[in-house]
Amino acid sequence: MTGFSHRFDPTSLREYDIRGVVGKTLSGEDAFAIGRVFGTIVSRKGGRKVAVGYDGRLSSPMLEERLVAGLMASGMEVIRIGCGPTPMLYFASYHFKTDGAVMVTGSHNPPDYNGFKSMIGKKPFFGKDIQDLGAMAASGDVVEEAQGSSSNVDISEDYVARLMQDYDGGERALKVVWDPGNGSGAEITKMLAARLPGQHTVINGEIDGNFPAHHPDPTVAKNLEQIIAEVAKQGADLGIAFDGDADRIGVVDNDGNILFGDQLLVVLARDVLKSKPGGTIIADVKASQVLFDEVAKAGGTPLMWKTGHSLIKSKMAETGAPLAGEMSGHIFFADKWYGFDDAPYSAVRLLGIVARMTETLSQVRDAMPKVINTPELRFDCSEERKFVVVQEVKDRLAAEGAKVQDVDGVRVLTEDGWWLLRASNTQAVLVARAEAGSPEGLERLKGMIATQLEASGLAAPDFTGENAGH
Repeated sequence: MTGFSHRFDPTSLREYDIRGVVGKTLSGEDAFAIGRVFGTIVSRKGGRKVAVGYDGRLSSPMLEERLVAGLMASGMEVIRIGCGPTPMLYFASYHFKTDGAVMVTGSHNPPDYNGFKSMIGKKPFFGKDIQDLGAMAASGDVVEEAQGSSSNVDISEDYVARLMQDYDGGERALKVVWDPGNGSGAEITKMLAARLPGQHTVINGEIDGNFPAHHPDPTVAKNLEQIIAEVAKQGADLGIAFDGDADRIGVVDNDGNILFGDQLLVVLARDVLKSKPGGTIIADVKASQVLFDEVAKAGGTPLMWKTGHSLIKSKMAETGAPLAGEMSGHIFFADKWYGFDDAPYSAVRLLGIVARMTETLSQVRDAMPKVINTPELRFDCSEERKFVVVQEVKDRLAAEGAKVQDVDGVRVLTEDGWWLLRASNTQAVLVARAEAGSPEGLERLKGMIATQLEASGLAAPDFTGENAGH
């Protein structure tokens, strides 16, 4: 017997990661237990080497220290890469050929949150893996205590050099504004900006876990106001923003318009498909129909898949897709890269494309077909009911003979456009979205969502102020 046993707060064991409020639902003891059990899992697979990194949150150094202690107690050889972006840890796992990797990060959550993202071998560690880890901790199912080791390694120079290797924009001097949002990608952003040709301005370039300027989530328009103002002031070609751990990207064109995740994917896909004709391009169910149509038009094979970065990564590996993306700004390159979501890498590839273009980024965006859509709409729905409601909706639509894509929830196609309803994997909410060719069409689609929610006993949603041009 090892004498080890630990119970996690059940709310912290999520679909894609372990995450909670530090001091309330997440503690140093939890971090140690994660290390102890994760190290056990790696050990039983015949592995020994684990890479660990952490983000810029105030609680991250403490959690990283306890995590490493747990890993070492399971006999692991821990490679500590220090504070940096999540994709740099993924890169380290390939660079050092590790058997596993754990990142201490709260991603884009409020400052008092933190968490752990993991990979085992080269695969994401999620879903059942996380639930199994919790069960193993509770039952004390760990290897005998051993004496592991740890070493500190600075991999930032290697990472930036590898990023720069795929810059293909020549010497054209672009004017670029960067906003790492005081997140853990800040130092890497400054290193990249110093090496790329052109004029580069970095705002919020100090790592600060208080996030003094704005919340580090580039999918929320309010968080891009500062970079939009700076792009206008500088007369820049574009602006690039990262989330708190730099695995998600936000882009603003030269006119200050936001390029949403699916619009960015159109720009990237057209370029990738030049060298990978017929390639599969994956996007999640929340993406615009425009994306799937444009991928097909560019000679690619569009594939709609489930929302969730771990699910997308797994599907990419299965299909051999060179590129994938989500509305949330996770972009995955397997073309010349490793297939994981990496915002600095996506930025380098995008800058290469913009440098080679004869038109501006705003002209490319304006030339895309115009549709009107809602942002992501979220409705409270209990954990017990959320998947049941989606099934009820699916059954009613089947009885009506509606045209439904059910890859992830229901995406319903009508003459006006489409609407989506799915259960969130990470929260007690239902997520909806609608897209149409006209304002009247959008109203009809929103009416359909409301009808279905009411039929399942949920309150009528409030759609006021929800339209967004796209």
